[in-house]
Amino acid sequence: MSEQWRPRVNPWWIAAAVMLATFMEVLDTSIASVALPYIGGNLGATLSEATWVLTSYLVSNAIVLPASGWLARYFGRKRFLITCIVIFSVSSFLCGAANSLPMLIAARVLQGAGGGALQPLAQSIMLESFPPAKRGTAMAVYGVGVVCAPILGPTLGGWLTDTWSWRWAFYINIPVSILAVFMISLFVDDPPWIREGKPGRIDSVGLGFMALGLGTLQILLDKGQEVDWFGTPWMRWLAGISAASLLFFIFWELRVKDPIVNLRIFKNRNFAVACALFFLFGAAIYGLITMQPLFLQTLLGYTALQAGLTVTPRGVGAFFALFVVGALIARMGGRRL
Repeated sequence: MSEQWRPRVNPWWIAAAVMLATFMEVLDTSIASVALPYIGGNLGATLSEATWVLTSYLVSNAIVLPASGWLARYFGRKRFLITCIVIFSVSSFLCGAANSLPMLIAARVLQGAGGGALQPLAQSIMLESFPPAKRGTAMAVYGVGVVCAPILGPTLGGWLTDTWSWRWAFYINIPVSILAVFMISLFVDDPPWIREGKPGRIDSVGLGFMALGLGTLQILLDKGQEVDWFGTPWMRWLAGISAASLLFFIFWELRVKDPIVNLRIFKNRNFAVACALFFLFGAAIYGLITMQPLFLQTLLGYTALQAGLTVTPRGVGAFFALFVVGALIARMGGRRL
């Protein structure tokens, strides 16, 4: 069915429209990392407390992302995509206007919820818009957003923080989001199987236990070193709740007819290996872009911009490599490459 339908405009216009918002969403996973000392100082919080600005966003992202497919079918993909960008834009303004750390964290949770669906929606729209022969190149463009954005985020955040204020690391999302909404309204259409599809029932039990498991796990990992890990009773409770929730989530998803996360596809070896490799990549890249700027600023006296610039070379290398990879995949195949 996807082979018969073709978009009414050039697919590259569609790619530009959906990648604008996706780039900003992924950028926000790291753009505030260099500004954490300034955020903590301005809002009267410790550096450890300020790291919740990053982690709250990522956890909210992870919880919403699995539900994006069902929500897109329920509301219509184009309408849902535009709504997510609007939520992302409004919450970005609330982040910049926050006058306390709890308000900023709440706004970041909302921002993560709005941005959580942007990556999978952008990827599916691009795959459907391009003919098979050009999908490798299209995915390379998508890779520019999801790989380079978190690496370039600290540099942009450092420049905005040093030049104006840490608040502009969030305000910058607003004009880009407005342009993205305009372009998506103009160029993107829902294919027939999206318009005519029925969403069915959402797996609310699986979604609830996944949210509970990930949320408690995040608190455990973030606060454990401050309270002697399992030497504190409430940390043991958190660990137990998190483990029980995630185990029940796996059990439930393998038994329910329409799971929120289809774990059965991990039987496909290629998919399982790819997910494992991307997990390792994510652990390495987000660990570096979070800890390195803080280390350079707090111990070596770097400014926010200088700390951000130390992260940039990785992004430059990834940027050029992705275009080469996109061209080579079509000729060599992914496994051989």
